Amino acid sequence: MAAVNTRVAALLKTAVFTVLVPGTVAGYVPWRLRETSIVQVGGGQRWAACAVIALGTAIYLHTAFWGFAMIGGGTPAPIAPPKTLVVEGLHRFVRNPMYLGVLLIIAGQAWLFWSKALCVYGVLLWLGFHLFVMIYEEPTLRKQFGESYERYRTAVPRWIPKITR
Repeated sequence: MAAVNTRVAALLKTAVFTVLVPGTVAGYVPWRLRETSIVQVGGGQRWAACAVIALGTAIYLHTAFWGFAMIGGGTPAPIAPPKTLVVEGLHRFVRNPMYLGVLLIIAGQAWLFWSKALCVYGVLLWLGFHLFVMIYEEPTLRKQFGESYERYRTAVPRWIPKITR
């Protein structure tokens, strides 16, 4: 029963975090940065850009809710991180799938609205993610999980997914 309560609490905290942080970073800020509210591409490009947004959303949701909350027993928030090292699901291919999901959402919007401002924002956001991962997340994970994190870190790339059987 305690494990169920822990998972439910992690899911609820993840939902709140998702609305507040990725909702702001990938929703509100891009909406404010767009030069226009009119979709600038049509036909196949419109569908492709929407597919990129949908893929990014699916990656984020899968990683945050299934990976961090259900498997790890925590949240994406640094103040309530997973209690176990998550190496399943998308984490088998890349160490930071959640950040990649958010970046895909922004890239899809930049494409859909043909926005230079969103392109610049996406690059700056990736740089911020990269610095946060290098300066805070990786040392914290190394300290928390020790040798198991080191083995994982050497086997799985940080940003470019490694697709192998």
